[in-house]
Amino acid sequence: MSAFIELDNVSKTFGGGVFNRSSMVVAVDNVSLSIHEDQPSITTVAGESGSGKTTLARLLLGSHDPTEGKMLYRGKDFTKLTSKERLRFRREVQPIFQDPFESYNPFYKVDHVLEAPINNFKLASSKSASKKLIEESLEMVGLVPEETLGRFPHQLSGGQRQRIMVARALLLKPRVILADEPVSMVDASLRATILQSIRKLNRDLGISVIYITHDLTTAYQISDNIMVMYRGTVVEAGTVDAIISNPSHPYTQLLIESIPQPDPKKRWGEEPPQSDWELTDDVLVGCKFADRCSKVMDECKSIRPDQFKIGKNQMATCFLHKDAGKLSDDDLTSTFSYAETTNEKA
Repeated sequence: MSAFIELDNVSKTFGGGVFNRSSMVVAVDNVSLSIHEDQPSITTVAGESGSGKTTLARLLLGSHDPTEGKMLYRGKDFTKLTSKERLRFRREVQPIFQDPFESYNPFYKVDHVLEAPINNFKLASSKSASKKLIEESLEMVGLVPEETLGRFPHQLSGGQRQRIMVARALLLKPRVILADEPVSMVDASLRATILQSIRKLNRDLGISVIYITHDLTTAYQISDNIMVMYRGTVVEAGTVDAIISNPSHPYTQLLIESIPQPDPKKRWGEEPPQSDWELTDDVLVGCKFADRCSKVMDECKSIRPDQFKIGKNQMATCFLHKDAGKLSDDDLTSTFSYAETTNEKA
């Protein structure tokens, strides 16, 4: 059975060109990922700013076309979809963005963002049916319709506005939700509520979630799998338990060490050398993390490392694990084909 959405060795390049390669930026570099409809899971894409997380999300949304490789939707090349198939795709794959306020028109009440998808996709045959759908979706994310509808965006809290966007996505009964930093702009007290709502969508409604974040703490709380990106490449991937408990790539180790510890007597390690972002991607021939890595070897500076399989549920793109053996072709087609979604976090 083919995957619901599949990225097959996808790369996305911005700028550059035949006569101006010095400005070329490879935002996503040879990434493969599959999302299966019959195996709903929550997959985190983690990494610092500029790692390619949001570009990957936009590729999955279909708003960017790959420069190289293919994106497949239900086994068909996305660029060859008919208008009807694209409409179905837009209904089945829904985004939740970082800043909910940007999704609202301040001159309209919040009802508008909920009524628009119902009207556009003809989800209800009458106003009463439309109202019922809206109320059910709001209740599903923990909002009281009487306290939410009829208000302008500025009259609601950031957490309420974000949960309305989750409710909006639910109206369309999607198969996949792409959540790009959905809790980064809300108070800490509201993060757990929104993350619980996302987890509930996956557990109770069978919706797969791609969770884009730089916060490994929240990733661990809700995710089954995790993909760690650095400068457009996947440096480590597998189940979240395997990655967080035993990070095998130096960059993943750095991210985990950067998480603040509750012990005030424990000092953080020294900041490693910063990457030279002035170097263009077309002149980087080895590992992209080589100039920040404390374990760098000579081969790291001249040869691009392969993806090596570490145990059953983990891979790392690092020469430190070259004795573990390269991933097979089947594993490369689907980054998480070997990762069991056994994580049961509340």
